[in-house]
Amino acid sequence: MLVINTTRRSVGPGVVDMDELIGRLVANIGIDRVTAEKAVGIIIAFLIKEGPSDQVQALTERLPGGEALLASAAKDSEGLGIGGIMGVGTRLMAAGLSMGQVQAVTKEVIAFSREKAGDDVVGEIVGAIPGLGQFV
Repeated sequence: MLVINTTRRSVGPGVVDMDELIGRLVANIGIDRVTAEKAVGIIIAFLIKEGPSDQVQALTERLPGGEALLASAAKDSEGLGIGGIMGVGTRLMAAGLSMGQVQAVTKEVIAFSREKAGDDVVGEIVGAIPGLGQFV
């Protein structure tokens, strides 16, 4: 199970300090914190499962709590059911997001990832996952 820590306190194994991203999702999209946390977990687990491993490793190394994220998201990604972009979209809508919010959250997560890891790394991940480019 992927747990996202939304405080600035110490971060333990399997916990990701993503308060900055969660705050942006709440402020810019208008979703609640719990839904934002679920959405980030779903998207990051999807990127880890579907993206090229070298670029995903580079991304997670540059995200706050990235090592813990990489370790714990592998477990989360096993339960995606429907594969690919349709599966992650279904999981995001099941978490309470509308289609418009799914796209807005995905864009915000990718923008945050670009800020932390750079355009090259994130661009390669987006380009390697069929259908993801239409959401970002």
